[in-house]
Amino acid sequence: MWPYFRPYKKTMIVAVFASIVTASTNGSLAVAVKYIMDGIFLEKREDLLTFVPIAIIGIYLVKSVFLFLQNYLMAYVGNKVIEKIRNESFSKLMHLPLSFYSDKTTGELMSRITNDINLVQLSIPTFITIFRAILTMIGLISVVIYMNWKLALMAIICYPVFIMPLKIVSTKLRKYGTRGQETMADMNSTLQEAFSGIRIVKAFTCEDKEYNKFKYVNAETIKYYNKGVFAGNLIAPLMEAVGSFGIAAILFFGGYQVVNGYMTPGDFFAFLAAVVQIYEPVKLIGISNTGIQQSITASERIFSILNTKNPILENNGTMPCNAHGKNIEFKNVTFSYNDKVNALNNISFKVKAGSTIAFVGPSGAGKSTMANLMPRFYDVSEGEITIDNINIKEFDVFSLRKNMATVSQDAFLFNDTIKNNIAYGNPNASMEDIIRVAKAAYAHDFIEQLDNQYNTVCGERGAKLSGGQKQRITIARALLQDAPILILDEATSALDTESERVVQKALDNLMKGRTSFIIAHRLSTILNADMIVVFSEGKIEAMGKHEDILKTSPTYKKLYNMQFNNEGHNVSFEEEKN
Repeated sequence: MWPYFRPYKKTMIVAVFASIVTASTNGSLAVAVKYIMDGIFLEKREDLLTFVPIAIIGIYLVKSVFLFLQNYLMAYVGNKVIEKIRNESFSKLMHLPLSFYSDKTTGELMSRITNDINLVQLSIPTFITIFRAILTMIGLISVVIYMNWKLALMAIICYPVFIMPLKIVSTKLRKYGTRGQETMADMNSTLQEAFSGIRIVKAFTCEDKEYNKFKYVNAETIKYYNKGVFAGNLIAPLMEAVGSFGIAAILFFGGYQVVNGYMTPGDFFAFLAAVVQIYEPVKLIGISNTGIQQSITASERIFSILNTKNPILENNGTMPCNAHGKNIEFKNVTFSYNDKVNALNNISFKVKAGSTIAFVGPSGAGKSTMANLMPRFYDVSEGEITIDNINIKEFDVFSLRKNMATVSQDAFLFNDTIKNNIAYGNPNASMEDIIRVAKAAYAHDFIEQLDNQYNTVCGERGAKLSGGQKQRITIARALLQDAPILILDEATSALDTESERVVQKALDNLMKGRTSFIIAHRLSTILNADMIVVFSEGKIEAMGKHEDILKTSPTYKKLYNMQFNNEGHNVSFEEEKN
């Protein structure tokens, strides 16, 4: 954590100085007790009647000022550190490869950024309290040793007894804290799924089912939180009990020394006041242990993300990419998601600049995997992909992706205006350019009919628009990026016939002058492609123009016959399989 605090070291030095002054005032108050008891009550010194009260007021004023200074400065530094950690965590998540997200839920990742970091933030005042408590202990221990080292030894000998129960409870707290934060992440995932899929929940009348799922994970979360509360609340009573033995011993032996004239009453009560004050910070440290253990657990979960390696960026190239007018080639490409079963096996083909290539085949055949390899969402296991005979790993990955635009089946829109969604990849685009691409995507007319036109907010995932409208906005977004390589991942498969017709016209505008890769189940969208590549079980079964592979590919022929039968019934290969 120190690298995060280093920029504020000067502020922290001031805060530490303030803590030292605050802690030292406790020792001063203990010394004041001696003058009150001996000077005023025994020696009857009238001059002390004025001096001691003024001194006590002065001590408390100094303590108050420096206590405020310490608390404010440390809280300020802590909040700035949390801000930086949260920013870095989000940035890290944004830059991790897609493979990282394959086994993580949205709710779990949201929990890391919100709940875990909040726990660390809430623990910062606790750390400040413990730091001040330690300084107070050091100061007071020095005072009691100076006053009477024998009695001090008797008082301090009790402290090691605190350590064992504190260690046991700390272990339990970390265990329960970890499980509590994991179940909180599960709760976030359950909520996120239920809210995102609310249409399906209602369509299948599964409201009670989702409620029972939430009820279970909520109960699990509370169960571990209650276990943590139980363990945390054991500390104070244990310390009170152990501390009572030390106080009793001091009262006995200290009282004996006063009775026999070895100590004055002022010395004894000043010593006793200091010892009682020592037990308070010790108890405070124990009580604060709950928050500290939760913070440690949360920090481990946060830094597990910050320390996650990104193999794509670790092997990032340095060359700028310019794919305009450049040929693309797949050379003996093999890829596996889990290093066990190959999703692609020894794939090789060439693509001329400006041509249209279509990928067809059943689910799991490797079509979408090809689309993921080109922008390096994943890296090939063997072989290479080249642009103008240069391995794409030699290019800076962000420059590479700027040369590619994607339109997928899932027409994802942000909960922002239509204007900002179209300009998502090019935020500096002029309104004229936004309208131009919207017209080319056949979106301008329906946008103009909306109440707020281009300033209409789309809703979460574009919920306020129809499927065809959302898809045309994503096409406009791709047009504005003006990338030389286009990837269409089943861009019309989720649309009705009328919407598909309009969207296909928009796609035709989008593909002009670009090297286009089309992944489709509906053959009507790819019959005129320059080359069709048929995939089967991760291998290329055939490739060529429509007329040629209709004769050579059993998979393609079967797909064609299903979609263009004599009755004119148009079904997809996936529908026939189901």
